[in-house]
Amino acid sequence: MHYSATIVNLTPQMRTHQNNFDGSKQISEFHMSNEQNAAQTILTHLGREPSEQYGFVNTPVVRGSTVVFDSYEQLKANDHPYSYGRHGNPTNDAVHKVITALEGAHETLLAPSGVSAISTALLAVAKTGDHVLITDSAYEPTRQFADSLLRANQIEVEYFDPRIGSEIESLIKPNTTAILTESPGSLTFEVQDLPAIAAVRGDKGIAIIADNSWATPLYYRPIELGADIVVHAGTKMFVGHSDVMFGTISSNEKYAKVVRSTYRGLGVCVSPEDSFLVARGLRTLAIRMKEHETRALELAKWLENQPLVDKVFHPALEQHPDHEIFKRDFTGSGSLFSFTLKENSEAGTRDLLNGMELFAMGYSWGGFESLILPIKIKTQRSVTQWKETGSLFRVHIGFEDMDDLKSDLEKGLARFNAALS
Repeated sequence: MHYSATIVNLTPQMRTHQNNFDGSKQISEFHMSNEQNAAQTILTHLGREPSEQYGFVNTPVVRGSTVVFDSYEQLKANDHPYSYGRHGNPTNDAVHKVITALEGAHETLLAPSGVSAISTALLAVAKTGDHVLITDSAYEPTRQFADSLLRANQIEVEYFDPRIGSEIESLIKPNTTAILTESPGSLTFEVQDLPAIAAVRGDKGIAIIADNSWATPLYYRPIELGADIVVHAGTKMFVGHSDVMFGTISSNEKYAKVVRSTYRGLGVCVSPEDSFLVARGLRTLAIRMKEHETRALELAKWLENQPLVDKVFHPALEQHPDHEIFKRDFTGSGSLFSFTLKENSEAGTRDLLNGMELFAMGYSWGGFESLILPIKIKTQRSVTQWKETGSLFRVHIGFEDMDDLKSDLEKGLARFNAALS
């Protein structure tokens, strides 16, 4: 038996497929007039069954490991919505159904962190003797996993220029089994040409894994563009409140079975408490993403006009090198971008950051609070050369007053400038 979500009047990428999760429930049909309404309605209604939880709106936290069966016959037939706590429960279902629908995937699995989602996906499609290609702009923990555990298991890791597009064909080997993209890169925001990569991959049996944490499936749908597996650091935008570690792995039908087998073999699971908080965050994702996008673009354009700022790296800006690909493949943008200053100064960086009142220093992003980090990009690349010479900062734009945020940055830039003299 299966849980399924029947979504009508949607574009193909917004449709869900039958998921291989135990259960016997049919989700009500949603009738929507356009794609945006569809996403917002999915986020609001899917994964909730008030009639089965005494009328309470939200799916409650279901704690438990053991599931008891009513009879030997039921046990033998596995005729029960759930079999064991590690394999899922109603609180987990409240999340995976929503993500599966939004990504247009066959199945979504939940992981305890974004790194766990990425590592599980890679281990599902790469074995000893295989060759994997990973974008040079990948999330640093992705590189750490690849350079340590993948290489330790004699899996050949090769990094590629994130702007290589169809030329990635020259890097594909007979034993290549995976290509990992992250679009845009979370530090320097290169956008990968996923359709071009998928086209040259063809039917070579190579899984394309896409990290979609920045745009979320509201603004970017990698499976529609040729990816097979989509991973998220759900800690960021899905949670939205900086209080849960979480990850997701969404697969198309071709790769769902092998991903699930690896997932179960590794014993990956998440707590119902974490799933409950993620479900809470998802209900407001569309509204938060829209607000994050508007604010981040306003700050990015404001920074462009500051005398000390050299470049702003945000793919939605017209002067970004990958803006045309962004316009073609994305329907919106995220909260995160970076910028360089015209000078490089350790003392200036220190003074800028130490005096910030609203922008906090922190390694995550996606929450309600604004963040800023100094970035040393040269230590995180092995193929592409970072040619910018000025100090680089990454910012996440939260929900503070915009004039207050500009004032905080303006004062920080003044402190940086003073340190130069």
